[in-house]
Formats: sequence, C-alpha cells, structure tokens
Amino acid sequence: MTPRSTFRALAVAEAVTWGLLLTGMFLKYVTETTDLGVRVFGMVHGVVFIAYCLVAVVVAVDQRWSLARTALGLVAAVPPFATLLFEAYAERRDLLGTEWLSRPDSLTAPQRSVCWLLEHYRLAIGLLVLAVALLTAGALAAGPPVG
Repeated sequence: MTPRSTFRALAVAEAVTWGLLLTGMFLKYVTETTDLGVRVFGMVHGVVFIAYCLVAVVVAVDQRWSLARTALGLVAAVPPFATLLFEAYAERRDLLGTEWLSRPDSLTAPQRSVCWLLEHYRLAIGLLVLAVALLTAGALAAGPPVG
C-alpha cells in the first residue's frame, strides 16, 4: 500500500460512513421509523473516524506535511464528506506520494517511528486496530455528543 492508496481508502470510508450515519439520522428524526441506523452507523462511523485520524497523522508525518496542513486533514473528518474534498486537495498538490518517505535515518523521531511501523506492517496493523479499539472505548465511556 502506498501513502496515496492508504489515505484515499480511509478518506472514502470516512465519507461513506458519514452518509450512512446521515441516513440513519434521517430515519430517526425525520421519518421517525427507527433509531437502529443511528446506533449501528454511529458506531461504525466513530470507528472509521478514529482510523482516518490515525492514518492521516501517519501519512502527514511520512509525507512531511506542515502542522497546519496536518490539522486541516484532521479537521476534514468533522464535516460530512470533507475528507473527500481534502483528499482531492492533497492529490492536486501532490501531497500523497506513491512511495513512503520515512527511512531509519530520517531526521525526526516521528519519521523514524513511521519507518518502524512500515517495516513491521503486520504489527502496525494490529497496533492500529488496538488504538482504534481503545479510543472507541474511551469515546463510549465519555458518552454520546451533547445536543
């Protein structure tokens, strides 16, 4: 997987789950037929949201995005479908490479950490799943958004 394909997959998944959650909200609040869509797709969207944010940070470090650009990529996960807009923006500006840039001799510790994750990709996938599970558990413990 390349930085481009990895980021694109999560950006699309985040947007799709937004669409599913909005559909669930329509069924719950407009048609008043069921809240099952909100319960199911809310959880799915939350998990994918967290995964997108983690992958966005890894890609941002590897592709050497500025802090402002990284923040923009993360904030794009909040409004519905904005990850698709950010991905298109990043693609137009050639911010999503076809090669991972991080190397063992990279200048910064975060870049060396990304290199380690890439060298141990099976473990990295496991760590990503664990991080998503722990962050999801923390979000569930905090409770639903107020509103």
